[in-house]
Amino acid sequence: MNELLALREAALSLVTGVRAGEALNVPPPAGHPPAGPELADRLAAAVRALKIAAASDDGIAVDYAALRDSPAYADYIEQVTPLLVTFDPSVLADRGTRMAFWINLYNGMVLDGVVAYAVRRSVRAGLGGLSFFRRIAYIVGGYRLCADDIEHGMLRANAGNPFLPGPQFADDDPRLAWAISPLEPRIHFALNCASRSCPPIAVYDGARIETQLDLAARAFVGADTDLDLQTGTLLVSSIFKWYQNDFGGLEGVLRFIHSHLPPDDERRRWIDAHAEVALAFKPYDWSLNTR
Repeated sequence: MNELLALREAALSLVTGVRAGEALNVPPPAGHPPAGPELADRLAAAVRALKIAAASDDGIAVDYAALRDSPAYADYIEQVTPLLVTFDPSVLADRGTRMAFWINLYNGMVLDGVVAYAVRRSVRAGLGGLSFFRRIAYIVGGYRLCADDIEHGMLRANAGNPFLPGPQFADDDPRLAWAISPLEPRIHFALNCASRSCPPIAVYDGARIETQLDLAARAFVGADTDLDLQTGTLLVSSIFKWYQNDFGGLEGVLRFIHSHLPPDDERRRWIDAHAEVALAFKPYDWSLNTR
């Protein structure tokens, strides 16, 4: 399996044009002491500043030109991301803190990547998005981590990209030690992929992450689930199609949607009234979430 994954990675790097070691962050000055657990809070504050500088109040749209020219972005790339190079994520004490760290890092990396690579229309251009999400990366603790590594390796317990064979990391990959297990499916409503159908950008705090993830899931399900009474079909985000195994299959998807709708919601009452419910998946709008 490890040899097959190595071949897969080599082939993907070749076709996507990703260079070995390519990363958005630079090392800190020589002799700079490694950052400790406080980096998680500093990262959260920096991503919050990025959001304030350029995102709409609801976190759905971003003015990337304003972001590029903002003091918040300069601080993020000059003072925060360099500290990742020598940062050891294993110093983060608990699951909630680790989860918040990886979510915030993913969302910050995507914003950084759109600006750094001058994305204008969609992050999905080039091999269905594989190029962007494999190209944008930071060096963390001496290892390269791309957006796919964070999402599918760290936050999805090494489940792997659903469009590629095999797990994200080989079983002898040292980065696997940072993966969060068991998988928390609500992370899908916390990650923003710079597209119009993505969940909104938010900043997560380890001490409050259970509440934050619950609110994010309820908000997304409530806003993005439609009921077609003519066909008797529940229309849901394609996120539930791609990652249905994270929710326990299609039955698990329906249970998740039901449990995250308000008790008095028409859609929830409709599910309760029917022994069988047909699910259909909405087309995903990959247009850049620009303001």
